[in-house]
Amino acid sequence: MRPEPTILAFDTSAAHCAAALLCGDRIISRVDVMSKGQAEHLMPMLADLLSGEDLRWQDLDGMGVGVGPGNFTGIRIAVSAARGLGLGLGKPAIGVNGFEARALGQTLPVMTEIPAARGQAYFQVFSEDGRIGTPYQDEATGGAQPSPAFMVENIARIAASRLGTPQPRPTPLYVRSADAAPPRDAAPLLLP
Repeated sequence: MRPEPTILAFDTSAAHCAAALLCGDRIISRVDVMSKGQAEHLMPMLADLLSGEDLRWQDLDGMGVGVGPGNFTGIRIAVSAARGLGLGLGKPAIGVNGFEARALGQTLPVMTEIPAARGQAYFQVFSEDGRIGTPYQDEATGGAQPSPAFMVENIARIAASRLGTPQPRPTPLYVRSADAAPPRDAAPLLLP
């Protein structure tokens, strides 16, 4: 029988740095609320979580990462970190979207909702027969939202359940296109 996996999960898709360490059936999570600075904060936070349990990076069986939807820059921070760690450690990095993390353990059918900007939200339906709908954006319902700790713990659980199966590289999940406007100035002339 395979020993229970050790998974490090993290998410920076909203105004926080959230991490969870799943060791068998025991899970430890930490959430640091922050609107910016996640890129500088994430790796030391993960190292602290591991050292607090007397674990090294090499002790991990894999990583789970929140891939969104959410803050564009925040999503890229976590996904880049997961890809880099996966390559450097030779361990799987498994992307888990926020809809899946919200739906875990829920009675189906369920509609999941993730807050977005300007009174909007992202939605995805998980039907009773196992079909998963296409994510879409609409007016927010104002429903209760799970805590970042709940979310990152579920990311760890889902990643653990996917260990040993072929997984694509973590990729950001964007439901809508970026709000950024193209540059007004012409591109610089490149000299040979």
